[in-house]
Amino acid sequence: MKAVLIAAGSAAVLGAAASGIAAVTLFKRVIPRQDQIRVNLDEMADMKQWEEYKKIIHPNKEWVMAQDLEHITIKSRDNLTLHADYLRADKENSKNRLAICFHGYTSCGLSDCSSIAVFLHKLGFDCLIVDNRAHGKSEGDYVGFGILDRFDCLSWINYANERFGRRDTLLFGVSMGAATVLMAAGLKDFPDNVKAIIADCAFTSPYEVFTHVLKKDYHLPEFPIMKINDRICRKKAGYGFKDYSTIDAVKSTSCPILFVHGKNDNFVPTWMSEKNYQECASPKELLLVENAAHAASYYENQTLYESKAAEFIGKYMP
Repeated sequence: MKAVLIAAGSAAVLGAAASGIAAVTLFKRVIPRQDQIRVNLDEMADMKQWEEYKKIIHPNKEWVMAQDLEHITIKSRDNLTLHADYLRADKENSKNRLAICFHGYTSCGLSDCSSIAVFLHKLGFDCLIVDNRAHGKSEGDYVGFGILDRFDCLSWINYANERFGRRDTLLFGVSMGAATVLMAAGLKDFPDNVKAIIADCAFTSPYEVFTHVLKKDYHLPEFPIMKINDRICRKKAGYGFKDYSTIDAVKSTSCPILFVHGKNDNFVPTWMSEKNYQECASPKELLLVENAAHAASYYENQTLYESKAAEFIGKYMP
């Protein structure tokens, strides 16, 4: 019996050590600033599809970068310098409306949001294309996964209101950017001149999306790895994975939201947008795109996406 207890104790120690190593590895791989893409593009889209998507992405990015962009910086509430590029609408087409666009994990504004900016520009929007904290040109050592970025989003809205006046404003976000704009909408001082939100493939919370990745990619259990990882993140980055969620936000916001998600998304599962939609208390619509993987809905069916987005914008920002 003694030998059995010793063996069990040793196994428990080894198991705890392995969990600790897994948690530290996960944190180091995901939370600190990532200056190169470490996401497997195969999970976002079939590579043949991705080559087709590039035929849309590259010309749009080149067009945006060829415009007379104004580079803008602001300070976050924790004193980081945040960067964005401002694309003005053509004078003859301007509707005196603003769109603020937020990109996904390990990317930057001009990479993820150029195509949607071209579309919104045609609708007469000025576009503020943001680099999230710890991404692109913006400062920061740790990724905020929406929990910290929601306050940055509010800072960008307030900056725009002070500089340009309280124009009707649209928030757009993709992936982590979508979680950011949804979480911002739940803030008590969320400005009422934000008339609509488009949230493309948002996760519900960092906790749930990391748990999904642990199980899907590494076949590892949620407990105790996520508990340890959460503790490390709170100590290093200043927030916990359960501090806030898109579910918390959409239950309390009155801002109309269009939820978009690809039906073939294995990176951020489709059920997360469906859950956001179900829990949302404000006017809401849901677009699920056939054959679209993560962050690929616009490129997979541009006609459908633009038609639905234009209809939604027309309804709430006439």
